Amino acid sequence: MTWNKPPAGGAAVTAVDVGEDTGLARLQELGYKQELKRDLSVLSNFAFSFSIISVLTGITTLYNTGLTFGGPATMTFGWFVAGAFTMTVGLSMAEICSSFPTSGGLYYWSARLSGKRWAPFASWITGWFNIVGQWAVTTSVNYSLAQLIQVIILLGTGGKNGGGYLASKYVVIAFHVAILLSHAVINSLPITVLSFFGQFAAAWNMLGVFVLMIAVPTVATELPAPSSNFYIFVLGLLMSQYTLTGYDASAHMTKETKNADKNGPIGIISAISISIVVGWGYILGITFAVKDIPYLLSPDNDAGGYAIAEVFYLAFKSRYGSGAGGIVCLGIVAVAIYFCGMSSTAPCSFSSVWHKVNKQEVPINAVWLSVSVALCMALPSLGSLVAFQAMVSIATIGLYISYALPILFRVTLARKHFSPGPFNLGRYGALVGWVGVLWVATITVLFSLPVTYPVTKDTLNYTPVAVGELFFLVPSSWVLSARHWFKGPVTNLDG
Repeated sequence: MTWNKPPAGGAAVTAVDVGEDTGLARLQELGYKQELKRDLSVLSNFAFSFSIISVLTGITTLYNTGLTFGGPATMTFGWFVAGAFTMTVGLSMAEICSSFPTSGGLYYWSARLSGKRWAPFASWITGWFNIVGQWAVTTSVNYSLAQLIQVIILLGTGGKNGGGYLASKYVVIAFHVAILLSHAVINSLPITVLSFFGQFAAAWNMLGVFVLMIAVPTVATELPAPSSNFYIFVLGLLMSQYTLTGYDASAHMTKETKNADKNGPIGIISAISISIVVGWGYILGITFAVKDIPYLLSPDNDAGGYAIAEVFYLAFKSRYGSGAGGIVCLGIVAVAIYFCGMSSTAPCSFSSVWHKVNKQEVPINAVWLSVSVALCMALPSLGSLVAFQAMVSIATIGLYISYALPILFRVTLARKHFSPGPFNLGRYGALVGWVGVLWVATITVLFSLPVTYPVTKDTLNYTPVAVGELFFLVPSSWVLSARHWFKGPVTNLDG
């Protein structure tokens, strides 16, 4: 891993002063002028990715899945497995980001790395997998917050066994709508305001993890027995892999970031590495409070089967006679999830119509499109929570396929002419890239497998159905229509 100037064989470098923004110079070399305010520092760039990864969000909302498929011990070790392979993907993305610091990110990378002949098709499929994955993330995060609010109200009014109020699925959807609208309003504000919210969100996630990993073990110390079933172990990786997504935000925010060819890669790598460490601490903190796993998953407990809420509630109730402390802990998590949803709504769109910026230099159309789609994608929850839960897998697989495609093009079609930026992996670039691509192929298969046998309508994994539709619709739309008009990324420099 090295930091250096692009080699002489790369594109001609525009002369810049030492104190000038090198990322802006590189942007102009690639044929783009600056449209968005370049006000984000490396801290702000990191903050957006870190707040989208949000270990409090991913681990909390999928703790039931991890607890069902493997238990706390499996989640602890599985976290490092997923984290190590995620880092290979992140390192490869950081290397490409350093070479192409544009807000188009992944879809632009695919176009440049696949060559002139394949560029439109490569950017088309990469862009669609990424944006559908982003929409699915926005949907799942905000709906998960709506569910958590439902549980907080339930516990705050006495719990399921104490006559507490359990909001109906229609009320949960109303929560979801309100959250989405508030996110749309926030994301319509100037970039300087978003930068503040992003940094505050990162700080909240960091401090929240440390508060919970200290507070929860303090009031409970029993450990559960580990699981030894390998198949169950790999299914349990979903929680870890779902959590460790969203770091491509650092690439999408490069047009707003100073020295993006350096700070973009730093944002990606630091967001992943810090999330791995603090996420592990959070999982350990929760593990110390887990006692009776079947009871935690039972719909008859006070939290209605929301395992991590019951863990917090019981930990404080058993020690102090009141679960109020547990409800406060859930409130800390809820704020983190809210900020995660806010950051994930920050749009990435490869359509000139939707990516057009307003007077405040915010892509307002893309913001409201993302919110509208996220609302529609949550509606299946009114009919079947099982079908909706596949949204998590769709988000994970869709995003990771879009991460893997430019990396695949970099180690195949562009292997001989890739021109690295200031951050590069040197001679290990191809090896790290191949490991990342193979990992994405592996999780795509794993997360599509049935979770229980025999398979019924209530246990069917809808992920392969949804992802299969994407694999069919995206190439089909290209063949039938897009190949006639979609040209891929276009420059915006006059002349």
